[in-house]
Amino acid sequence: MRNANRQRRSASRLSVRKSPAVSRSLLAFLEDLASNNDRTWFEKNRGRYEEYVLRPLKALVKELAGFMLSIDPDLDVRPRVGGTISRIVRDTRFSRDKSPYRSTVWIVFKRPGNDWGADAPAFFFEVTSKGYRCGMGFYSASPETMRRFREAIDRSPREFLKIARACLKQNWLTLEGETYKRVLDASKPAEIQDWYQRKSLYLVRNRPIEKRLFDPRLVADLIRAFRLATPLYRFLWEVKTTVCSQRIPPGRG
Repeated sequence: MRNANRQRRSASRLSVRKSPAVSRSLLAFLEDLASNNDRTWFEKNRGRYEEYVLRPLKALVKELAGFMLSIDPDLDVRPRVGGTISRIVRDTRFSRDKSPYRSTVWIVFKRPGNDWGADAPAFFFEVTSKGYRCGMGFYSASPETMRRFREAIDRSPREFLKIARACLKQNWLTLEGETYKRVLDASKPAEIQDWYQRKSLYLVRNRPIEKRLFDPRLVADLIRAFRLATPLYRFLWEVKTTVCSQRIPPGRG
């Protein structure tokens, strides 16, 4: 608890990073891995992975930890693979693509638990050899969660629009996520329709490979994106909490 409080207090006085969180060596590794996606090549290049990918991502997680805890003290901010840092090894059991390694890397800040990817909001930063992105939202929300999301909009449309507009101001983030083809409620104004029609949703800032990616000020960009997304993050957790509280306990159905 003391450590969490200390990290939260440090959120407003983050040190200025002197070295970039992402290097061209990281991108070169991802490009080479995509062309040589086999265990023999990876083992020969494991040192590159640990130096140019894993070490910088752990440092980035540590640097952002205090700020993330100021958003939500329940977020997992431990710099570990399989938690805040993506695994490089793919789970190919249910995939037609049997490539053993991912050629993309990311960090994610989420509350501990097994269901975050399917049905709980999280903050993310992802890098590929073609571009990078950051934002917040669901990986794949359940129909029940999105139904509750629409009900929450119906209850307080004006309050929701304040949240939506706050997140999208300055055109820094955009709304994405699969939509229904059929119109769910034609009476809704266009501004709400864009949210109401989503099967799942997330706010994202998509960028090509550019100088800013290799600039120490990238951290400030991530903080800006996560700060803008925070009102929606808290709204989504209210929806998520409502869903959990209204589920029927086992044996009572």
